[in-house]
Amino acid sequence: MHADELYDLPLDRFVAERGALAKALRGEGRGEEAAEVAKRRKPSVAAWAVNQLVRTQRGAVTELFAAGDGLRTAQAELLAGGGNAHAMRAASERERAAVEGLLDAARDLLSSDGHQLSATIIERVAETLHAAALDDEARASVEPGCLEHELRHVGLGAIPAGVQAPAPRRRRETPPPKRERPPKLERELEREREHTREAARIAVSDAKRRADRAARALTSAEERRERAAAALREADSQLTSARAESDAAADAHRRAREDLDAPG
Repeated sequence: MHADELYDLPLDRFVAERGALAKALRGEGRGEEAAEVAKRRKPSVAAWAVNQLVRTQRGAVTELFAAGDGLRTAQAELLAGGGNAHAMRAASERERAAVEGLLDAARDLLSSDGHQLSATIIERVAETLHAAALDDEARASVEPGCLEHELRHVGLGAIPAGVQAPAPRRRRETPPPKRERPPKLERELEREREHTREAARIAVSDAKRRADRAARALTSAEERRERAAAALREADSQLTSARAESDAAADAHRRAREDLDAPG
């Protein structure tokens, strides 16, 4: 087995087969090749799915790359003033259709546990395909079918998923000049603010009074519960004593009847 063939395998077999291949190469005295194989990283699920598409859907992948080239050409011509919006839209639609065709194939792939790929994984596959269509470096990573991590297209290139793209610089805007309010309006606004503050103070005071009443009621209820519990304990104790006295009286009565009924 060649190292690149590891990426043909079901994802859950990658690690075991990689280890077996490295061991076999070491046994043949090919230590450097064994070390290179051992360095191969298990692909992410999305990268594995892209690898399967590249290896099994060659015609569709070729169309993706061609559509990406066409879109880049249309973009360049439009920016240079020699293209037109219709051609740009047609090229964009062709690229989207190429990606969607490959995504249909990706949805037929099964994960290691036998389930269809999740919507999140499909979205990552789509991002990688868009990147490969429109960026030369991304295409070079995807085309061999040995991708280890999905890619993310950011307009001017592709970056590995999980790497934060730089945020665009925001233009500093001059704040609009402050407009002065008429004195009468300012006084009315201040009265409104004072009414609002007063209403807030009243609401806070009312809430505190209600909280104090609730705390006192809770304390009183706890005291009543404790008194009731003490009374219940006393009643239980008295009941136990009464039962003991009743049992003792019954025993005395039984013995007295026995003595009475005894002969002579």
